[in-house]
Amino acid sequence: MSKFSHREDKRDNRLLDVLTDEENGLRLIVSRLGAELISVAKQDVEGGWIGFLNRDNEIAPPAKGWANHATVMGYYLHRIKNERTFYRGREIRGSTHSFLRGKVWHRVESDRDDSLVYRITPGDFSATEYPLKVSLDLTYRIEGPRLSVSFKFTNDEPKLMAHVGFGLHPGFAATSFESFRFQMPDGLYRRHFSPDNYLSGETEDIRLAGGEMPFAKEKLQGSYILELVEVPDRTFTYVDPPSGRTVVIDLTGVPYLTLWSDGGPFLCVEPCWGLTDHHEQRAFEKKEGIQQIAAGRELVTSFSIEPRLI
Repeated sequence: MSKFSHREDKRDNRLLDVLTDEENGLRLIVSRLGAELISVAKQDVEGGWIGFLNRDNEIAPPAKGWANHATVMGYYLHRIKNERTFYRGREIRGSTHSFLRGKVWHRVESDRDDSLVYRITPGDFSATEYPLKVSLDLTYRIEGPRLSVSFKFTNDEPKLMAHVGFGLHPGFAATSFESFRFQMPDGLYRRHFSPDNYLSGETEDIRLAGGEMPFAKEKLQGSYILELVEVPDRTFTYVDPPSGRTVVIDLTGVPYLTLWSDGGPFLCVEPCWGLTDHHEQRAFEKKEGIQQIAAGRELVTSFSIEPRLI
């Protein structure tokens, strides 16, 4: 008998998938709306489930503050200025983090019992949301103590290079805004300043010896957008000492990292493949950090998180 179990659940008209590693006590809950992780939980020694995400396993909207758990971002991320841009002369319109968060994804049957796979195809979005024939498979896989998240874009255009920006926007829960800590590995980082949510073009290179995040918490609401210029070991650690929750995040191969919080009891640690628009907007295909997919080819990339109870 497999150590993994899967079941469907329906709450508040939302269809959820629950994947559980029964042997190692790790559970994922994913909403097909947005293919969003709404829970990453570990079983404690008494058999109870301890959640690691902001508002873990909560569906109802909060009275105030950030309402999400782990938003999937794409085919662009952060923002396009004034909610419109042009891609090879064709207009794109969309709001924050693009359209994936508002779509009901297709669950794809897999021959693996340790994974949940979701798909978006060109039939699921309009030409003004994204004009090319590009599909995305998003996979959540339990690999031992870790959760791996992989993106596979397929460009079915016969001649055109496709351009995409994407990432994940997980908020890790804390006892309070003051309680969490974030440990960063040594290396060279480049901060991209984004006043009013758009890049100004100003950057600052930061050499870290490793250790505690060197950024003021009170300015997290404005976002710290970091390019991982020379960071050999891309292992980051989120810790909430009062609750004993720790998350080890492996960003090997990830080019950018955004840190954000609205002052609530969480920190968003966002692996990004692309950046927000500049104040002086560029054409979509010339956005900074935009990823390219040759005609008829695929782009596959991933990262992992490991929740721990100390």
